[in-house]
Amino acid sequence: MTLTGSSRTHAWLPALLALLAWAYAPCSGAGAFDASSPYLLGDWDGRRSAWAERGIELDLGYTSELAHNARGGSARLTRYADQWTLGAKLDLDKRFGWRGAGLQIAVSERNGRDLGADARLGNSLLVQEIYGRGQTWWLSTFAYRQAWLDGALDWRVGKMPAGADFAAFSCDFQNLTFCGAQPGNLVGDYWLNWPVSPWATRIKLRAASGAYVQVGAYQVDPNYVDVRWARRNAWKPYVPGGTTGWLVPLEAGWTPAPGGRPGVYKLGAWRSSGAAPDLYEDVEHGSAAASGLPARMHGSRHGAYVSAQQQLTGAAAGGGLTVFLNAAVADRATSRTDRQVAAGLEYQGLAGRADDAVGFALGATHNNGRYRDAYVQRHGSDWQPDTRTHVGRGDEYVGELFYDWRPLRSVHLRPNLQYIRHPGGSAANDDALVLGLKTSVAF
Repeated sequence: MTLTGSSRTHAWLPALLALLAWAYAPCSGAGAFDASSPYLLGDWDGRRSAWAERGIELDLGYTSELAHNARGGSARLTRYADQWTLGAKLDLDKRFGWRGAGLQIAVSERNGRDLGADARLGNSLLVQEIYGRGQTWWLSTFAYRQAWLDGALDWRVGKMPAGADFAAFSCDFQNLTFCGAQPGNLVGDYWLNWPVSPWATRIKLRAASGAYVQVGAYQVDPNYVDVRWARRNAWKPYVPGGTTGWLVPLEAGWTPAPGGRPGVYKLGAWRSSGAAPDLYEDVEHGSAAASGLPARMHGSRHGAYVSAQQQLTGAAAGGGLTVFLNAAVADRATSRTDRQVAAGLEYQGLAGRADDAVGFALGATHNNGRYRDAYVQRHGSDWQPDTRTHVGRGDEYVGELFYDWRPLRSVHLRPNLQYIRHPGGSAANDDALVLGLKTSVAF
């Protein structure tokens, strides 16, 4: 495997962290490489706990994803992508006596290559979810938080991804079909998940029963999905200046815990006021590809989602079997991928390995036939010469199986198998089998 130049420039970071681990190995308490510590570098001889008591929590994490296509695509390749995250949470009550106030800051940096693009798999959803959004530094979170009524009313404002609060879901799997907020997988040009953070605000009201409702407003700006802009400006805190509208999501949810086992159930919808062209129709409601007329413009875009996750067995503190179901749909007029459904399970606590887990999931992402019809009318075929793949109008089916081995509490090693049937929603694209390895470390 050959790493990209961007990855080589940061190859010294693991060595530096190993040196820090050795330098801060404590005489007492959880030390570096302690199997029971949530951090690889331990408690820094008590410094980390002392800072937390004063309202300062630090977060340094690393995630890498290795992928090799054993089947499918134009060549057998191995590709590597990774992400570093440096963050801090400040409890302003502990620091300054500002009751219910907090500040969160997170900076991230991505490197590597995308196997799907390089091997020309034709897939709609990434086989390395960590890849993308400019492979550069991002100011991923810069948000002020204020709570009232003992936390029942919660307000956030600043730079923050929409998927951090709405349709939020974990990223235990390596395929993007099963990772993060689903709307961002379908309409990622205006619903922005991590690491992209538009200016936004969100307010949430919780009930004692575990029910809640929240609404937000997130800046829509084409600059955020422009790779060239990102490389120059993604780390900066200012407003890009190209705002075209606002994404407004609304979500109602319930967080029951039958028998002490947690569950999360969500129902949401969104509307974006940013204008967007129709995928097929012209201003006269005919075919824009055939007529040559400008595309019909829509004044807004919309969609809805449902998410359910429930621990079924095991202790309240964790472990056992957890199942999930996620589904989302976006408007067919403007969305190239217009619906997605994913379901799966995770089981933690295999014999003799209390922290290890196994996960399995199946999903389908639908490619909008209106886009394919317009493409065929323009080019006379569904073949894309630049990617050497076919444009689809059906579902891309994905299955993934992983095993999560935790040699230390702070380290996850997840070998995985991914099978992609009809990549890009086209039966003309060869099915793909991807061998992956996802590694995450909390320092």
